Amino acid sequence: QVQLVESGGGLVQAGGSLRLSCAASGIIFSLNVMAWYRQAPGKQRELVAAITSGGSTNYVDSVRARFTISRNNAKNTVYLQMNRLKPEDTAVYYCNARDVRTQTNYWGQGTQVTVSS
Repeated sequence: QVQLVESGGGLVQAGGSLRLSCAASGIIFSLNVMAWYRQAPGKQRELVAAITSGGSTNYVDSVRARFTISRNNAKNTVYLQMNRLKPEDTAVYYCNARDVRTQTNYWGQGTQVTVSS
């Protein structure tokens, strides 16, 4: 049974920081590209950042230089360090795992991030 459990969301003032974590179980972590997506009210879910098992990363332009994605393959955990948060970063953030062999996607339940102005 695959489980992706996010933590670390909350309410923060603009300019502040949060660190999201996602603990994965039931998958071969090293065979999955890990990513964070977000969905704001009334908007489509968008890719925020992704990281391969080898550490290659990519980011949506709006968060580049403010957010950092990282992973600990020994702990089956992926992180999203979010700095200089803006009100437009407010969304539910979802952890995603994509198996590189089958392209199967797995999703966490989401964690709310709210940035007040």
